[in-house]
Amino acid sequence: MYKLEKIDTNKVQMEIEVPVDEVNEALDQAYKKVVKDVSIPGFRKGKVPRKVLESRLGPEVLYNEALEILVDPAYIKAVEESQIEPISQPEMELVQIEKDKPLIFKVTVDVKPEVELPEYKGVTVEKVKKEITQDDIDRYLNSLLEQHTRLISLEEGEIQEKDLAIIDFKGTVDGEPFEGGEAENYSLEIGSKTFVEGFEEQLIGVKKGETKEIRVTFPEDYSNEELAGKEAVFQVTVNEIKRPQLPELNDDFIQEISEEFNTVEEFTADVEKKLKEDLEGRQKHEIESKIIEKVAAESEMEIPEALVEREIDNQLSEMDYYLRMQGFSLDQYVQMVEGGKEKLREEYRDEAVKKVRANLVLDAIIKKEGFEATEEDVNERISSLAQSQNASLEDVKERLQQDGRIDMISHEIRYRKAIDMLVENANIVEVEEEEKEEEQLNQDTPASEEQAEKEEKSE
Repeated sequence: MYKLEKIDTNKVQMEIEVPVDEVNEALDQAYKKVVKDVSIPGFRKGKVPRKVLESRLGPEVLYNEALEILVDPAYIKAVEESQIEPISQPEMELVQIEKDKPLIFKVTVDVKPEVELPEYKGVTVEKVKKEITQDDIDRYLNSLLEQHTRLISLEEGEIQEKDLAIIDFKGTVDGEPFEGGEAENYSLEIGSKTFVEGFEEQLIGVKKGETKEIRVTFPEDYSNEELAGKEAVFQVTVNEIKRPQLPELNDDFIQEISEEFNTVEEFTADVEKKLKEDLEGRQKHEIESKIIEKVAAESEMEIPEALVEREIDNQLSEMDYYLRMQGFSLDQYVQMVEGGKEKLREEYRDEAVKKVRANLVLDAIIKKEGFEATEEDVNERISSLAQSQNASLEDVKERLQQDGRIDMISHEIRYRKAIDMLVENANIVEVEEEEKEEEQLNQDTPASEEQAEKEEKSE
């Protein structure tokens, strides 16, 4: 039994009552559990009569245990019957617990807000017409060649931009050597801006075996205050010059990097196919995002702060995951950011609000349309995962159940059904890329410029 009262836009209070017989039964269970660990003079352990135990330790010793037994099931049942959707941890206030009386407690909890949906079928969005061109294919192939660049040692010739110079150098400031100013066989990529500005540029044109005097000035804000703003003189000897050389795009190269293809023609055809698939995937995602954003923008709702904070937590957890993959951590990162973690959370807020809004809209559509994730849907998704992992359906399903991810899969299936429905019913208008760029340019024109144009016309 419960009473529901709305105390704020997205907050409710429930007064829940548990019947007397359930309370007395829970108190009996509590006594049987507590008495096992109680020692009172004159009684064997575990044999202390209930009246004696309550008189010596107080009835509260049983109440606490009884509450553990009664509260959660009663709360869950009330939530199911009232059909509210809690989005935060409930705050409990005990009103009454006593033998031969019903248990009464109050729960205050944030709930998912009501969403007033617009007409979400037939939404009009633009799709920019794009095609994979020969330039796109060439860019991919050139990028691939650059990834397999080889360094060729030159016996003759001068240092050029992007060359790798193997050098010895000795530096002095005011005629005195300084820490870090000397090295042998140092590998320096020309143009990498590894050294003080002007150092690498002065090596261009130097030949292997030559020694050149290089003069540079350390910046005023240089990390080593003793060198900041001072001129340094380096004696630099070029021991070796290595030049990047792209491999030739031929059948031999293709066979070297791929076990699947033997010719440039076969490989290029596959590149074109994959670029088209990638473009289609990106455009599909872009259309879905536009439709959801448009429906969300026209929906009316109150965004609960609890959901926004949870979404920010999710985004920071994801960031922490990727940082740890690089041997770093979120805690280390926030120490380097001005404003620390609070500033970082604030930077994520707008995106979090946007995502929460979109998710609430999708949830409302799922509820209105009655989309469900059937057992067949779930098994099909798990089967797909099993194939990609080269594992059995039973093993993957058991692992997902242990990790508590079956519900997550069901949730994703319902979302996919809602998104697919929106796309299927949308009015997608294809526009040329040039038209979209012109439209964007007009939108980006500052208001002051537009006003100036109007004033010129009026004059």
